[in-house]
Amino acid sequence: MAARSFWREQAPSLGIALGNVFAIGIGMGVPVFAILLAFPVGWWLGARYAVAEPSVRAALRSLVLAAAGLAAVSFVVLLVVWGPHIPKAFDPAVDAVSYGIPLILYTSRASMIGWFVLMLVISPVVQFMAVASTGAVAMLVRLPRSDGGSEGDVAR
Repeated sequence: MAARSFWREQAPSLGIALGNVFAIGIGMGVPVFAILLAFPVGWWLGARYAVAEPSVRAALRSLVLAAAGLAAVSFVVLLVVWGPHIPKAFDPAVDAVSYGIPLILYTSRASMIGWFVLMLVISPVVQFMAVASTGAVAMLVRLPRSDGGSEGDVAR
């Protein structure tokens, strides 16, 4: 089997990563569009790995690694966007409302800290879960059944 070039093999991953960065940019630093992008990406990766990998275990491992890679790209981009503003969360003189951060908790400082936790921790985790769960469902739909039934049969 001829070896594929590096760029041809990595082009889908690079395209997904650039699309993720673009989706974060469309949301102006709020990764709601990147999380929504994770659902079709997970479906595409799950369908791709279901066919390409030799076993279900290898396919699931590849899916989890791809989901973690996408979440890591999101984390790095969000850290670049929101990281320089983290010290302001601990400054009592900074008002979160005038800074543009919604008061999701009772005080300005708590709201700012909560916003940064939401952006830097929870959003990449939600994106990882969206890719992994959608990809697992795609694998469930795409993989042939081992009990002899057809793909369209519903397990009862």
